[in-house]
Amino acid sequence: MGEKGHKNIGKLLADLYNWVIDRLRRTVLFGIRLVIPKKLLSIHGFLGMLTLVTFIILGVTGVLLAFYYKPSITQAYTSVKLINNEVEFGIIIRNIHYHAANAMLILAIYHLFYQLFSGKYKVRNEVIWITGIITGVLTFLEAYTGYDLILNERGVLAINIGASLTNSVPIIGRTLASILLGFGFSDIILHFYIFHILVIPLLMIIILTIHLPRNLIFDPPVVAVLGGAILIAAGLYPVPLGEGFNPNIPPGITVPEWYITGLYALLRTGIDKFVAGVLLPTLFIVYFLLIPFIDKNKSMSWHDRPLITGLGIAGLAQIALTTVWGFYINPNKVIGLAERLAIDPIQFYIILAIIIAASIIASYVYSIYIHPKISQNRTSNKTVKNFKFTISERAITALVIAAIAIQVILTIYSINSYANKLYNISMISMGASLTIFGFLIHLARIFSAQEGD
Repeated sequence: MGEKGHKNIGKLLADLYNWVIDRLRRTVLFGIRLVIPKKLLSIHGFLGMLTLVTFIILGVTGVLLAFYYKPSITQAYTSVKLINNEVEFGIIIRNIHYHAANAMLILAIYHLFYQLFSGKYKVRNEVIWITGIITGVLTFLEAYTGYDLILNERGVLAINIGASLTNSVPIIGRTLASILLGFGFSDIILHFYIFHILVIPLLMIIILTIHLPRNLIFDPPVVAVLGGAILIAAGLYPVPLGEGFNPNIPPGITVPEWYITGLYALLRTGIDKFVAGVLLPTLFIVYFLLIPFIDKNKSMSWHDRPLITGLGIAGLAQIALTTVWGFYINPNKVIGLAERLAIDPIQFYIILAIIIAASIIASYVYSIYIHPKISQNRTSNKTVKNFKFTISERAITALVIAAIAIQVILTIYSINSYANKLYNISMISMGASLTIFGFLIHLARIFSAQEGD
């Protein structure tokens, strides 16, 4: 092919590209702009984007799992067992899905409290804040309906918690339960499956179109480290199958997943189910929804907003405490099951109240007495330090080559480990390859920016 032919093909491709871009400008795709930073930005600035990345990972792995999962009371557990033990790459996909769900919940909580303490909702972001809270609730429901689908003892416990709470709602409880859960376990599994793969994800996508800002920061090295962390966690802490549910055998003592143990602790205090499991969590969510309208302080700094900061610290501490407390089971096997699971309500709720009071008092003390002194000392002792570490262009190139080489070597090692049925090592090595790759590319980015300066 001559030079003229190459030019014609190049012009054709350029025209095709321009035609596609011109048509896409009318779509939502060009309403959102991905920004790839040339230097490391604070991770706090794109926690929402990282949460979105885990949502995409969950979507991809969930579709792959759905090919083999059977939403039936008689086949749910056996189909998951088949995925885990027989389906090619099934154990890896299942573990990635499980740990990506945990990562999404952790990132969502981190994102929420960062936005709270930084006061970002003050910059005309009330709609983004409210849709973020709703998305967080949906994330919890998505995780809840997902891990129940295995129908093991932990899943059945969570199903029973959800069913009992739905039925506890005054007046409409039974009707609501029949609509959401159906009648019996056979309906519940099918309903949860539809909620998990269709209804909740669809709602999340719709709300995200309102929640996401126009400019999204996509940092490939950080995303690589996130993916590596999920894989390493999957290798170190593989999700167990657990004991399959058998209605003819009394279940052993177990606790639900960590993101439900806080709710489980509230229910184990023995007070009214509706109050403990529905009303109190709802009030907690409503408080967060109302924060932009309650907080009238013009400052965005957390130490200038001691009340909101104190309540935020109290909320975070209460989540941590109830989550840990929900795992506790009295080790005395002589007493009955109910006694082993019981939590003293007076002790429990007094401690939660003390946390609120202590958090608010500590926040005010810091804001009024401690922070001004720290600011004054910083101002008087402020010194300027200039330090710049330079590196040659050849060294930058070597870093990039090293990153690619390590990626190739660890990928080959991961494949070899999988071939030898060393699944945990395979996931850890693949996770390590992504993590190291992310760090090395970031170093290369830092030195390239310095070179440009």
